[in-house]
Amino acid sequence: MIVRETALAGVFIVDPQSVRDERGLFARTFCAREFAERGLDPRVVQCSTSFNARRGTLRGMHYQAAPNGETKLVRCTAGAIFDVAVDLRPGSATHRRWVATELSASSRRALYVPEGVAHGFMTLEDASEVLYQMSAFHEPGAARGVRWDDPAFAIAWPSEPVAVSARDRAFPDYQAAHVAAIEP
Repeated sequence: MIVRETALAGVFIVDPQSVRDERGLFARTFCAREFAERGLDPRVVQCSTSFNARRGTLRGMHYQAAPNGETKLVRCTAGAIFDVAVDLRPGSATHRRWVATELSASSRRALYVPEGVAHGFMTLEDASEVLYQMSAFHEPGAARGVRWDDPAFAIAWPSEPVAVSARDRAFPDYQAAHVAAIEP
């Protein structure tokens, strides 16, 4: 595997190194030992998938609040997505900044998203499927999000979304949620 840093602290792009022959290819997409050697959380306790029928479907920006924070390894197994991570960690040097990469079935690339970083994506093709490997169990009471179109982040999405859930549209502005969280 080739693990590369991004512009956000703790967010990494993971590309497999493929071995090809007349049958096709073989590639390792995850190794707990290599992750741990790089200081990445290697725990995988839960995996989930999302299928997205239409191009332009947007999911995000999601995270789990402490003490139930989770690390995610996100991979597109069918189609293609514009995958985004937003740093919500107040003490981080990259706080409120975002990074994006294209994940596709053909590239087999993954994005490693640490605790405290919100994640979301927009599908670039019909019938796109996304696989998530998570370091913590999903806790519904810890599920949080920030608006995908929040001006505090100014994410440059590739197009206007055609489908966004009511839940994702209802997430608060980051600034409003942050102020409410620190007020007595």
